[in-house]
Amino acid sequence: MQKSKKSVQPIDYSHKILTVPNILSLLRIALIPLLCVLYFAKKDGLAAGILLGVSALTDVIDGFIARRFNMISNFGKALDPVADKMTQGVVLICLLTRFPYLAVVVALLIIKEVTTGAVNLHIAKKTGIVNGAEWHGKLTTVVLFLLMFVHLVWFEITSTVSYIMAAFCLAVMLFSFVLYGVKNHKLLKNHKE
Repeated sequence: MQKSKKSVQPIDYSHKILTVPNILSLLRIALIPLLCVLYFAKKDGLAAGILLGVSALTDVIDGFIARRFNMISNFGKALDPVADKMTQGVVLICLLTRFPYLAVVVALLIIKEVTTGAVNLHIAKKTGIVNGAEWHGKLTTVVLFLLMFVHLVWFEITSTVSYIMAAFCLAVMLFSFVLYGVKNHKLLKNHKE
């Protein structure tokens, strides 16, 4: 008499909050005050840059774990970009003390994130779909990280390099903003039909 083998059902993480990727996202948020202390109190741009690199590494690792082990959750889809934007916003505000023209990057980041966030909430309520980051959003994150990292660690950065990096960053952010707008418009239009 053969015993029937029970199949192991995969865990559904979609509604879970306490997952490894989400803990790593929370760690990124916890690193933000330390970044500020290193930059303002210790005036150590190199250490702040290294800590920003650690923060970025946790972002890559949490995304890998979420996809590899199917730990993608709705909470994580919302928390991951919040952790990214909080880090980006705070570091950019720190950099404004030395590079006031980066205020344009900060302003566009705020407009993009507030608008996209509000639209995503509206879409979630209307359709039940929680949007995750798209490739162009991830590209924006990488470009912003490079802008911030270089400005933190290269204390005597030339104004030409700084302006070029800021302009490129603005272009990528605008590109992503437009693509998110097109995607969200299609989602809402298809839901009405």
